[in-house]
Amino acid sequence: MTEITDLKIYDLKESIIACRNSMRIKPAENTEEEFEQSLERAKKLVKQVNGHDNFLCGIRVSFNLKYPNYLSPELQRYNWVDIVNSSSKMHRLAQIAEGDGFNKYVDEETKGYIRFLADKYNNDKTYENFITMVSNCPIGLELFMRVSTNYLQLKTIYKQRKNHKLKEDWGAICSMIEGLPYSELIINKQLRE
Repeated sequence: MTEITDLKIYDLKESIIACRNSMRIKPAENTEEEFEQSLERAKKLVKQVNGHDNFLCGIRVSFNLKYPNYLSPELQRYNWVDIVNSSSKMHRLAQIAEGDGFNKYVDEETKGYIRFLADKYNNDKTYENFITMVSNCPIGLELFMRVSTNYLQLKTIYKQRKNHKLKEDWGAICSMIEGLPYSELIINKQLRE
């Protein structure tokens, strides 16, 4: 199932400080006092629905994502979720099928069949054998990617996916969002003390 590792957050304080730039006459200094004042303003801005929460796009988030193949089309619909690079079903399916690169919902018969097709392709690398193997691959195949996004996009993802039918997969992503520093700016809850 979906797993998130190697989470990194960039420009959190700087972007929160920048939320007040429209009211400044000179750039702010990156001080703790300035951050605290800006954080209060940021909390007010994220409650509005008129685009004043744009400073959230400056808080960048990157992570490794292990996911079932069926999650990929849903994730790719978001405007600012960049896939830095990912594992390749096209290049490595025959090798992945030899191992146990499937989620827990792929039954043994299906795994056996894809292994049979992978074996057939590994012994005779024709286009016909390749496309048959790829076309019969279960969508429960587990792949991985490095993702880069930002708090503003995560706000949209959270709102749309927190109660999604794919609760294990989107649930893991929503749990990651809830655990981010100042996640309340994303999920519109009171800031933790």
